[in-house]
Amino acid sequence: MSLSESLAQTIDGTGIAAGGVSVARLASELTGGRLTAADLTAFYLHRVERLNPSLHAVITVSPQAVAEAAASDTRRAAGATRGQLDGIPVLIKDNIAAELLPATAGSPALEFAAAEDAFLVSRLRAAGAVILGKANLSEWANFRSRPSSSGLSTLGGQAVNPHGAGRSPSGSSSGSAVAIAAGLAPLAVGTETDGSIVSPAAACGVVGIKPTLGLVSRTGVVPISAAQDTAGPMTRTVADAAMLLTALAGVDPADPATQAAAGHVADYPAFLEPTALEGARLGVWREASQQANAATAAVLESAVERLGRQGAQLVDPVQLPDADKINEPEFAALTVEFKHDINAYLSGLAGDHPADLAGLIAFNAGNGTTILEHFGQELFEAANATGGDLADPGYREHRAAANRLARAALDSVLTDNRLDAVIALTGHPAWLIDHVLGDYHSWASSSPAAVAGYPSITVPAGTVCGLPVGLSFIGPAWSEPRLLGLAHSFELAGQR
Repeated sequence: MSLSESLAQTIDGTGIAAGGVSVARLASELTGGRLTAADLTAFYLHRVERLNPSLHAVITVSPQAVAEAAASDTRRAAGATRGQLDGIPVLIKDNIAAELLPATAGSPALEFAAAEDAFLVSRLRAAGAVILGKANLSEWANFRSRPSSSGLSTLGGQAVNPHGAGRSPSGSSSGSAVAIAAGLAPLAVGTETDGSIVSPAAACGVVGIKPTLGLVSRTGVVPISAAQDTAGPMTRTVADAAMLLTALAGVDPADPATQAAAGHVADYPAFLEPTALEGARLGVWREASQQANAATAAVLESAVERLGRQGAQLVDPVQLPDADKINEPEFAALTVEFKHDINAYLSGLAGDHPADLAGLIAFNAGNGTTILEHFGQELFEAANATGGDLADPGYREHRAAANRLARAALDSVLTDNRLDAVIALTGHPAWLIDHVLGDYHSWASSSPAAVAGYPSITVPAGTVCGLPVGLSFIGPAWSEPRLLGLAHSFELAGQR
């Protein structure tokens, strides 16, 4: 069955196709009594059962999903609905913990770790969402080996982009992106350190939001770096992403970075103005995609034309000074941060699992015929070779340099040109999966926002030979309301 044929499957009694789902429409059907949360959850569980063996988007479904859906129906019957997400199934990336569903990061090393709700999962439950299960990912969020294959994990297998035979879903929130693209869930949550939400979202043709650092809690999320890690929505539409972000965002006493979010958390759907692009000042960062082939570059030209037709004022091109220098100090800082943060995470995690990074390395080596079948653990070893000391002057110099370069690159162009946002192609179309040489990933635009801790939103912008290409809207810290409006207006213009 083709992707289009699969997405044409309708939810019984509603006429809503899996490829045309929106939270607002599902909520309307639930409120009108034409659909129950139990039936909706059963619909998606059936799709996972039928389609996941070839897609490998989901590691496990939740044993509580059916009961959670029934509880939602009971609330609705009693007039105690918790909002539009009540009864809506959500998949969460499997480096995020939930009750009875340990955060495995795709590795057997954490298969028997304790399983308590991450703070963001508790936020979803408070909104009435049904936790459908755990999405596959690049093992250890793609911070174990170099080279690697995005979407490959020991527990989940190789996630596959549904838009092209043998094509990579990109990573590391691969399963979340594939699940949305293939209609295995209406909503999903991913995580990003640098590119891991926006890259798979773009490659799979869905919407992804990498929020401002601190807007969404990291408590209960397997870390790479507290300096860059964040979770965020992955959905079919900007409107759905705004709803999901509203549920996820909030101050968590256990995550100091979220204290800065006080006063910035908002009801994000309120900012979805269809005419938001009228008069908006956007800088076109062409240099990010200077390696693009002609067909991919044409997607950017088409997007720029669409933005102009909607009344945007384009500063074209803009330069992000020294953006190409960010990655070297970033990587040096991440190796130290990973050792520090994963050791701290494991030391506080109950259950049966290795005690630290050295233990993880030993575990992988002892199970090498399965865990290390295709790729090694070079990044683990590089991180373990550091002191893992965040007070080390060499480390502090690298982190300061990375942050300074990223923020200066964006702040200068945003301020000097009085921009609402910078736009750029998110990345190139999906490459072929290769378990020998690894990913072919030659360029992307994620690093400045990821390292600076600023928000970015990717929206489908076009295709190349049937493979999706996304456009990113990048803004200053806490500019999610403005970015959502711009992205929504761009999305709607493409539907006319």
